[in-house]
Amino acid sequence: MNSKLSKGSERAYILFIFAFLYVPIAIIIMYSFNSAKSNIVFGGITFDWYTKLFNDDDVITALVNSLTIATLSTAISAIIGTVGAFGLKRYNFKGKAVISFLVYIPIVIPEIIMGISLLVFFSALNINFGIFTLVLAHTTFCIPFVLINVKSRLADFDLSIEEAAMDLGASKFTVFRTITLPLILPAVVSGAMLAFALSLDDVIINIFLSGPESTTLPIKIFSMIRFGLSPEINALCTIMLVTTFVVLLLSQGIKLKKGK
Repeated sequence: MNSKLSKGSERAYILFIFAFLYVPIAIIIMYSFNSAKSNIVFGGITFDWYTKLFNDDDVITALVNSLTIATLSTAISAIIGTVGAFGLKRYNFKGKAVISFLVYIPIVIPEIIMGISLLVFFSALNINFGIFTLVLAHTTFCIPFVLINVKSRLADFDLSIEEAAMDLGASKFTVFRTITLPLILPAVVSGAMLAFALSLDDVIINIFLSGPESTTLPIKIFSMIRFGLSPEINALCTIMLVTTFVVLLLSQGIKLKKGK
């Protein structure tokens, strides 16, 4: 009897946690289809708010800016993170322990501190704020996510495979292109997808480093909320939620495939 009660309590606790996390998200999605402008009364299902959203030039511009910044910063961080993981895992050099420690700083440091520090840095260099500064900033905090993923994959990498290929006459570049890269590619892609999702959703750093013509989608949502929460904002949030969930699901799927 006690065993049944304990199992029932565990299930109730798990259901409560998931409800606490996902019911507010479900409400946002539901009210994005609300025909009434109020977020209190549900007047029926409509797609008008999505139509209005996609006809808003400012929203489309913000979306293009966000996708451009996320794509560029993800591509750069994927390359740098992969090369950095190889350097930290395969080679011994002076200061390696310090660099390995510093890699985690962008992850644990509060974003507001990073935003202020980058603001001061770019201001000192007289660099105009815009897409360029945002790409550099996003790349800074995206690199560790790729690096850590690739480094963990290299931890259990069988070096004898590379050695056998080189014994058969393959060059180092050929070994990397045909053997090493395909084996670590799931880790690179999963880390890049996580970096893309984080870049797409970032708000704080964007506030500090965006220029007048580089407004991103999260900043656009933040500015729209000042005039009240409308179904149009719910629709915009729903699109961002779905995009983020798809990217994370693909990332987790790649990790599961890698683990088999």
